Order: sequence, then C-alpha cells, then structure tokens
Amino acid sequence: MVPAIVGFYVLRMAMKPFKIKGVLWWLSLVLLVPSSTCLEPVSIITAVGAGISATFMAAYRPVKCRYFAECCIDRHIMLNETALRRSLDLHVYGQHLCTSAVINHLRAHTRSASPSKALALSFHGSTGTGKNFVSKIIAESLYRKGMKSKYVHLISATKEFPHKEMVPLYKDKLKELIESNVAECERSLFIFDEVDKMPVGLLDIVKPYLDFYEDVGGVDFRKSIFIFLSNTAGKAILTETLNQWREGRLREQLALVDMESLITKAAVNTKNSGLWHSELLLSHMISAHLPFLPMERKHVRQCIKDSLITKKYYRNHGDIDDRIVREIADQLPYFPEDEKMFSVTGCKRVPEKVDYIMAGYDDSLQ
Repeated sequence: MVPAIVGFYVLRMAMKPFKIKGVLWWLSLVLLVPSSTCLEPVSIITAVGAGISATFMAAYRPVKCRYFAECCIDRHIMLNETALRRSLDLHVYGQHLCTSAVINHLRAHTRSASPSKALALSFHGSTGTGKNFVSKIIAESLYRKGMKSKYVHLISATKEFPHKEMVPLYKDKLKELIESNVAECERSLFIFDEVDKMPVGLLDIVKPYLDFYEDVGGVDFRKSIFIFLSNTAGKAILTETLNQWREGRLREQLALVDMESLITKAAVNTKNSGLWHSELLLSHMISAHLPFLPMERKHVRQCIKDSLITKKYYRNHGDIDDRIVREIADQLPYFPEDEKMFSVTGCKRVPEKVDYIMAGYDDSLQ
C-alpha cells in the first residue's frame, strides 16, 4: 500500500506541469484500491477507462477550440466594430442609409447579453448595388472564419428551392436547417439570397424564430441573425432616387424612415415574390428594411479602382491611371438615356470588364 502511495505522489509531481488533475484522480483509484476488494479487475479497468476518457475530453475541448477547431465561443464569434465600420466606409459606395443602420443594429444586438429577439435585416435594391457584398462584410466582422465559418449559412433560393409545388417539403428542410444549427450555436448567421425568387409562403416558416420567444422547442433563437437579400422594391427605390436627383436634391438627403415605408409597401404587394403577403412583413418581424440605392457613375469608378487593386493590376490607388478607369466605366450601361447618370448593373459587372480592358494593355502596367 505504501509503495502505491509513494508512486502516486511521484506520478502526481511528474504530471503537475500538464495540469491533468482528473487523470491523476483516476490513477490514484487504480493505485490505492485494495486488492482484497470484491470489485472485479475488468470492472475496475472499465470504470477507470471511462473516467479517464471523460476527463481527457473535458481537458481537450479548450485546447481544441484554441488551436484546432472553430467553436461557438467569444474567441471565434465577436463583432469587430472597428473592422466593420472601416470596411463599410472604405468599400461600400453611395449607400449611406444602409451602412450606418447596419453598424447600429449589429452593435446593439451583439452587445446585449439577452436580446429581445433575433436580429432580422432585409436588404432591398437592384442588382449590383452591394447587398451580397455588405452581407459578406458582416460575416467577416463577426466570425473569425468569415463566410467560411460553419456558423454562417448562405441559402440561395434558386438553388435550394427551385420548385414551387414542393413548398411543404422545403418548409421541413428549412425548419431543420435553422433549428439544428442554432441548437449547435445560438449565434448563427443565416443569409437568404434572392428572397424574391422563393416560392410564396415558404418564408413564413421562419417567423417563430424571429419572434419575441425565449424558447422555441427548447432552443433560444434570440442571439441569431437573419439577413434577407431581395431585388423586391428595387424599382420603387430607383424611382425615388431618380426623382430626388431630378429635383436637384442630394441622395444623402433621403431619409431611412421614408424609404422603409416605401420598401415594405412594394415588397408585400409584389406578387409571385417570396415576400408577397409574408407573415414576416405583416407581423413586423423584420428589424429593419434597408434600401440599396442605384449607383451613380462616380460610385462605379470607385468599384473599378478597388477591382484593379484586388486583381493586382496596380499596387495602390495613387498609381491608377484615370484614363483606364474611364475606359472601363464606359463599357457599362447607364440610365436615363440622355444623362447616363446611374448604372444599370451597379458594380456587378465591373470585375469582368476590368479583365477585358486590362487584357489589351501591356504587362508593364501590372
């Protein structure tokens, strides 16, 4: 018995730097249990093995989360407000109504230890105005792995829900997707792309997860975030912005409260759209409807400069030749026909036009 005790303390001192106290406890059980006990050797080995396994698993989780795997902890999920503001200020053009609202809503939601409900942001506007881009910036600012995080879920309507007659099946699929992922991590992010192309009625399955419930089927959804991207209300936003310009007023004078009213009215009344008569709108489950305004030529020029840098044609903005920027910008369509003030496709086609024009220049520009 004495040698066993001595051996235990020697082992304890040797293992002390590793701080594996649980393992030492189980080893002490093996060393100190009298041989005359009625416990069978197999029972002792089984019990000790289970105990050591559980102890190692408990000790391994912090190490795993720190060095090897992404976990649902602050180290991996925490809003970087500085990075968010910087990215929006430097790379999102002409969207003053969107950028300030995104920052405020995310800050308020993530700072609260117990939000009243899940954050639901609905982005509306024509193609190429930055809806997907801002969603990516949000993910990059919240999650250490950004869009590659296992807690970020991009759901494409045209890919996931192509058949209108299969709505009941899609509802079950969507319900399982949301519930299983939030059960794993309450701070999950869901990005619904092309909501306007979703079958009518499908999006209503999301309503319980956006409501003011502390518990839905044993899961708390209040810390999760939902972002809906839609072209719905794009024409209404375009018309309002065009009228503002024709009246000689700055786009910065447009007020969010007025645009939100315009958006909800257009979205809820657009037939054959995923938001048509949607419970999310009728029950006011959306935290904010954010308009993405049509982009002016000057905004497109800024996108072109960013693309030239990203594609490594130039090292910094100061080196970029304005003649090349104008040449690329002229490859894109604009409206109204006479003034050609606003871009038809926003910045969506900029990368391909950059490659097309730069292919005609000498490598010395790179």
